[in-house]
Amino acid sequence: MSDIQDSEANLPPDRTPGAAPAKPVSADASGAPAASQTPAQPSVAPATTVVAAAATAGTPTTPAQPGPGAQTVAEATEAQATGQAQQSVYTSLPPPPHHAGDAPWAQTWRFLTARLRQLSDKAGRRVMQRTLKIGVSARIFHPESGAKGLRSKTLQYLEESIAQWVMSRDVLVFMIPTVNTNGLVHPSNIRLRDYAKHLDGLVLQGGADVSPQSYAQAATRPEWSGDRVRDMYELELLHEFIEAGKPVLGICRGCQLINVAFGGTLYQDIATDVPTAIPHVNEQYDSNYHALHFPQGSSLAGMVKTENAIVNSIHHQAVHNLGRDLSVEAVSGPDQIVEAIRYRKAPFVMGLQWHPEFHRAGGPELLDCTPILDSFLRAARETRF
Repeated sequence: MSDIQDSEANLPPDRTPGAAPAKPVSADASGAPAASQTPAQPSVAPATTVVAAAATAGTPTTPAQPGPGAQTVAEATEAQATGQAQQSVYTSLPPPPHHAGDAPWAQTWRFLTARLRQLSDKAGRRVMQRTLKIGVSARIFHPESGAKGLRSKTLQYLEESIAQWVMSRDVLVFMIPTVNTNGLVHPSNIRLRDYAKHLDGLVLQGGADVSPQSYAQAATRPEWSGDRVRDMYELELLHEFIEAGKPVLGICRGCQLINVAFGGTLYQDIATDVPTAIPHVNEQYDSNYHALHFPQGSSLAGMVKTENAIVNSIHHQAVHNLGRDLSVEAVSGPDQIVEAIRYRKAPFVMGLQWHPEFHRAGGPELLDCTPILDSFLRAARETRF
């Protein structure tokens, strides 16, 4: 038998290799073990337990006495489990509310403001999703002397193509009639400002010449005297929509009217006033085309995203002296006649000298003006509050 075997043979029963040390047994006064205590049962120790052998073979090993503060493996395990249980109880508790110490009126105020914000957001979404309502100025047919039937009456109407072009983006179109608060037959308190208040945007459609009287000039020929009655109506309409912050798109005559509204003047007849100009109107009507050029910095060029454009030309008048706070957005390529203008002090007030409503039928070579219409309608949505 080896020395190691001898040492193991002489160990007391509770110090055999792999046995955990027994708890100390307290004795009474006579030295006998207390009746209430029983000797510790041997248990399997962890693999890390090391038993020191006797220095010499045959020498019994004295059991280690627990020192002050010593703790058995079982006690340590039990304490660790207890600590984890207590920690899990504390961590499972929800954190106190952020405003738990606030006064009741403060909590009520926060609730009300949150509710109002929610209702405001909901209302805003409904307004933004509501179908746009676009007004179109009326063409005016004045009674003819000696005529009968409709020709003896004042008629107000719009050209079908302009209405269909605007409605192609799924918006509602309303023709805005003239108003006459002094009418003897049918008096009314409705004003043009009421239309500007309830509609989302304005389109000034083409038609008769702008009267030279509207820009403080006399007509050089009787046939160029224009329609002064319509001028006064549309100038007031334009003013009301700009004051209401609503977008305006002027087409042909509408472009010329925007220039006059801000103090500009017109060529009464391009062929007479600018002999070097190309023909801007002829018997081909909406099939008369010319190239378009965009000056540097033109916002219109950014809308259509092209440098080369072809548009129709159906006008014998054009912008001459530019009105205040207006900028030129496009010109006729061959002769530099102004073809588009913009008012710089409003989100969207623009005039086009050509007729975009005729372009789709004219063929793919003509400028696609849908981006212009979309920009106009986008401005109408953004300014409807």
